[in-house]
Amino acid sequence: MVPGTIAVAMSGGVDSSVAAALLVEAGHRVFGVMLRLWSREDGPTNRCCSPEDMAAARKIASQLGIPFYAIDVQDRFKHNVVDLFIDGYAHGVTPNPCLECNRDVRWTFLLGQALALGATHLATGHYARVIQTGELYGLHRAVDRRKDQSYVLSVLGQDQLSHAVFPLGAMTKAEVRQAGRRFGLSVADRPESQDLCFLGGQDYREFLAEYSPPSPGPILDRQGRQLGEHGGLQAYTIGQRKGLGLPAPHPLYVLEKDPRRNAVVVGPREDLARTEFVAGPAHWVSGTAPAGERRVHVQVRYRSRDVPATVIPEEDGNVRIRTDEPVYEVTPGQAAVVYDGEDCLGMGLIRA
Repeated sequence: MVPGTIAVAMSGGVDSSVAAALLVEAGHRVFGVMLRLWSREDGPTNRCCSPEDMAAARKIASQLGIPFYAIDVQDRFKHNVVDLFIDGYAHGVTPNPCLECNRDVRWTFLLGQALALGATHLATGHYARVIQTGELYGLHRAVDRRKDQSYVLSVLGQDQLSHAVFPLGAMTKAEVRQAGRRFGLSVADRPESQDLCFLGGQDYREFLAEYSPPSPGPILDRQGRQLGEHGGLQAYTIGQRKGLGLPAPHPLYVLEKDPRRNAVVVGPREDLARTEFVAGPAHWVSGTAPAGERRVHVQVRYRSRDVPATVIPEEDGNVRIRTDEPVYEVTPGQAAVVYDGEDCLGMGLIRA
């Protein structure tokens, strides 16, 4: 299907700006949209919609000769993304708020707003590809595997993908910056930020402490022996080694966060190894779960390496995943995303 009018989610950064420029150059009808996301009144501004970002996006839209709209979604973002992040850490899991932002804010709310404004499609600066086979839309990895963002887009389904356009999916980051210079965009060499947008550069531990005051508790080994004291569960994540402050003859890693005992459990790295775990509820990009066991590759963190595995759908809607080799980054609250080659099949939040 050839897109009609395309709304481009703009952020003032190089990726979304180049995405818009490429679509204008290709002759599409384009308009820009930017979300006003939540940020604290007395803290750093959200890096996705600071006044500087808004001004940069408006400038790019003006340069490209396209309409530009700012849409307020602060309350929804705070409730469905930020509060979920705070609550997850309070309950001992390590959430990835980008997953929920893509599912609920960008590809539910923003897509609906874009369609209401007359768009037939929504484009973003994500590095991923949509490949249509017959009536089925597939989500595929980007050509540039170092920038691939299919992991955080694994929450999308057929309806969203039928409206999705990812102009950068076949480009490398270097090519995107080169295109930005070719278009004369002032943001072509703008540096990227790697932290969560609503943190505004603040350390996430400091942010969490403001909304969920830390409660000190014991640091235990697997046998329940107390080795020290932690300053709050939110300061730790599975696999963490640095910052434990424990004298030991061998390196210790965080193995588990136990909210019931308000305890951090530590041990040697080999105790992190997992070859089987449960994730869910499972979301399948195609809308249909595999009929039985299926050979796949699984990726358990945004920047982790995918490994060969078998995924087994269970009657309760979860999936059981068995990996061919030990995985050391299995963390409750993070997504287990499954692939068949370049094709992203779906995901589930790691449960145990």
